[in-house]
Amino acid sequence: MTHTWRIRTVTDAARARIAVARLAAECGVGTVERTRLATALSDQLRQCLTKGGAWVLTLDASGSPAEAGTLHAMVTPAPGAGAGDRTPWAVTVPCPEPDRVPDGGTVTEDPADLSEALLGADEDTAVVLDKLAEQEELVAFHREELHQTNQGVLALHAELDAAGNAQREAFAAERRARNEAENARRRLTFLADASAVLNASLNHDEIVRRLPELLVPRYARSVDVWLFDDEDDRYRPAPHPAAAVRAARSGRPQYAADHPGGLPGVEDQPPSALYPTRPLLCLPLLTRRASLGVLTLSPPGERWDPDDAVMLIELARRASIALDNARRFEHNRDIAETLQRALLTDLPATPGLSLAARYLPATHGLNIGGDWYDAFRQRDGSLITVIGDVTGHGLHAAVMMSQLRTALRAYAVDGHSPGRLLTRLHGFLHHLQPDLYATAVIARFHPDEPTLTWAAAGHPPPVLRLPDGRVRVLDTKPGAMLGIPLEQEIADHTEPLTPGSTLALYTDGLVERRAQGIDPGIERLAAALGSFGSADLDADLEDSADRILHPLLSDSERDDDVCLLLCHLHG
Repeated sequence: MTHTWRIRTVTDAARARIAVARLAAECGVGTVERTRLATALSDQLRQCLTKGGAWVLTLDASGSPAEAGTLHAMVTPAPGAGAGDRTPWAVTVPCPEPDRVPDGGTVTEDPADLSEALLGADEDTAVVLDKLAEQEELVAFHREELHQTNQGVLALHAELDAAGNAQREAFAAERRARNEAENARRRLTFLADASAVLNASLNHDEIVRRLPELLVPRYARSVDVWLFDDEDDRYRPAPHPAAAVRAARSGRPQYAADHPGGLPGVEDQPPSALYPTRPLLCLPLLTRRASLGVLTLSPPGERWDPDDAVMLIELARRASIALDNARRFEHNRDIAETLQRALLTDLPATPGLSLAARYLPATHGLNIGGDWYDAFRQRDGSLITVIGDVTGHGLHAAVMMSQLRTALRAYAVDGHSPGRLLTRLHGFLHHLQPDLYATAVIARFHPDEPTLTWAAAGHPPPVLRLPDGRVRVLDTKPGAMLGIPLEQEIADHTEPLTPGSTLALYTDGLVERRAQGIDPGIERLAAALGSFGSADLDADLEDSADRILHPLLSDSERDDDVCLLLCHLHG
């Protein structure tokens, strides 16, 4: 169904608008859409009246099948009015009931009819306003929801930021803790390694030399070790920093610089006049018995880390212990070596028999004082030769060796045989020092008998060179070690002697090697002794002793002392 209105005046426009609104209502167009149609149409008709001329309003609800359910409104210039700039206008709204479009569409000039139309428009406007109010309430509700959501998002962001900051702080704290733990581990490792290095040597000068090697350049740029030779050194004027002198006198660590050190347990002092631009850390080298000196360090950078300073103080304490041990070791070694050499016998001159002896102290460790040799005559003119080794080392072993030597000489006055002498020494040692043991071999030469009598107690066997150059190892089963908790009678052994024979008595330090044992060393000794001619031994036995020692000790670090006693029967 199509409706048309011709519009020239405002009244025509009003009537047409009222008619369109009524027709739209009849077609079931909703209030909002109807109001939107009426408003848009009013605006367009106002523009048409402003332009002037005649216009035609067409309302059509019959469109094509594809356009079913729609209501079309169109405003076009009236035929013959001249188009000019009068552009047609059209609008489409949903029409739920197009079949109900009435045939009418006219509006009378009755004021009651117009008033009713006006009231109807107001009702539609009221409905639209109500819906608008509902929408505004809905918008306000959603706006509030959005605001609450925004507040929640902001709060969540704040919580996330706080959590992120807390996590970053936790990571930073963990890194700091890890770094501190790693630094502590590094310091403890250094301290343990440095202690092992310092205590590995008992040489005083070696320890002093290794201190700078350990500290430079990681913990110090320079190292000075000031050691006291006696108690008065710390009070004598010397070219040492005043802080070092104060550390020597007070026994407390000192820090000398133009700024406070802030080091735990360290006293601050003015900068040194000797080194005014260099901070100095002066650490006393203390033991429970005495002050040994002062260790003076300059920092590798601007200053020390407090934890590094604590570690350096501990290192100085351990260095003090190592130096004190080295000094006591050297003192005891010197005493033991002096006693050892004082107790070694001047070999007696015997017609027809040459003697040559050698004693070499160990070059490593306190391995001095256990080995000895002796030679003396008995009442019947026999010559007793003995070589022995006391277990243990140092001053105590040297003292025990001297007591065994004295006891042996006393027992030999009665004219006992070598086996009997060793048996009595065994009882003497077991009674005197039940926790100390010894080994020994005794050989007796009688001027009127071409026979060698010998006995051994736990000692390496004698080696005999015959005049023809052959060598025999006198390895007849020996007695047990002297001093063991066992009753024993040590037997004598005899061996015929001919002029030109040479007997070698020795201690295990000459032939024993840790990696090889003792047997290869005895074989080497036998080979060395067999390489001499009888004329060489007759001419110079002392030189022969040196020539035997050299090849046997050239591959040895000499961690034990060595004794060798050669007895040569002239040809």
